[in-house]
Amino acid sequence: MTAELGSGVDKIPFYKHDLGAAEIEQIAEVFKGEILTTGEFVDRLERRLASILKVPHVLGVTSCTGAMHMALLALGIGPGDEVITTPMSFIATANAIVEAGAVPVFVDVEPDTGNLDAARIEAAITSRTRAILPVHLYGLMCDMRSIGELAGKHGLSVIEDAAHCIEGERDELRPGQGSDMACFSFFATKNLTCGEGGAVTCRSDEMRERLRLLRLHGMTKTSADRWRDGWTPWDMVSLGWKYNLSNIEAAILLPQLDRMEPKLRERERLAGLYTRLLGDIEGLGLPQGRPTAKHAWHLYTVWLPEDLDRNWMVDQLREAGVSVVVNYLPIHLMSYYRDALGTRAGMFPVAENIGRRTISLPFYPGMPDEHVSQVAERLRAIVSAARAAPSARSKAVV
Repeated sequence: MTAELGSGVDKIPFYKHDLGAAEIEQIAEVFKGEILTTGEFVDRLERRLASILKVPHVLGVTSCTGAMHMALLALGIGPGDEVITTPMSFIATANAIVEAGAVPVFVDVEPDTGNLDAARIEAAITSRTRAILPVHLYGLMCDMRSIGELAGKHGLSVIEDAAHCIEGERDELRPGQGSDMACFSFFATKNLTCGEGGAVTCRSDEMRERLRLLRLHGMTKTSADRWRDGWTPWDMVSLGWKYNLSNIEAAILLPQLDRMEPKLRERERLAGLYTRLLGDIEGLGLPQGRPTAKHAWHLYTVWLPEDLDRNWMVDQLREAGVSVVVNYLPIHLMSYYRDALGTRAGMFPVAENIGRRTISLPFYPGMPDEHVSQVAERLRAIVSAARAAPSARSKAVV
């Protein structure tokens, strides 16, 4: 089946970046200066992102994981504390909580979006709960109005994992506007990318200073400060980490800010094309939005029919030339968290159902329409063949 599907057609990549001359020109500008690490270009990036997101402050960091770790530490969250989050995310979300010394407490997700189910959060709150860490999965914001009201009622902090959602909006809130902090990723496949990198928002000058110290070893002066001012005494006033973004990475990101909205419109168009072509496949779950939300469309993720084996389907699609990935396996079923927290299958059935079925299809601005059509045709053919093959009908084991 798949050899015939794959013959005579292109292999379809999962993702392609669109970096080029504008980014090279900005990197050349960095090379003309003296400072390759955190400096003027990072400052420019932070100011522009704060303006785009309409938040008081943004700090560039090495990753979204680092941003979440810093955010938790800056809020004083650590050993003995609990942080409510979702099991349907990349492992970094829960790992950042553990790295801060706290305990992740998982709450199941909405069946149609995979986002943290705000209606389930209150039942998980205990006397040790200090914060809620929602994840805007695939680019759709969680119900931040409800989460914010619940946090206010119980005196909790809110940190957003907005790794997928820098362009997102819901109920007239952007990431960072309805929380203490929002954290972003500039990983290789993200909507804005510099290979590796991230950012964190905050709402007060005091918190910005706390994050700035945490970002670079707790030092009162950066390398750029010392180069500009010459030798003056500096101090280490708190324990910090090495999470600072460099001018080189900021230079890669700056030109992309001008392309954010056009690229989003292209992803919206491609998502609409996928939805039209896939909408009549029986049992296939398609991405869902909310009427008051602007989807950032980081990924186009579908949930395969429940009667089919996801792992078999992935193998068949790859043999047919379609590069797909899995976003995500439920965190609570990872061996580390089973051992550390005693979590087990059956605890969060909605997330587990999604984890058995989810695949992300090739999706990026500039993807040819004919590739979208070919992905849809091959997926449709493999689903049809799978339903005729008894060996492919058992559910995948997460």
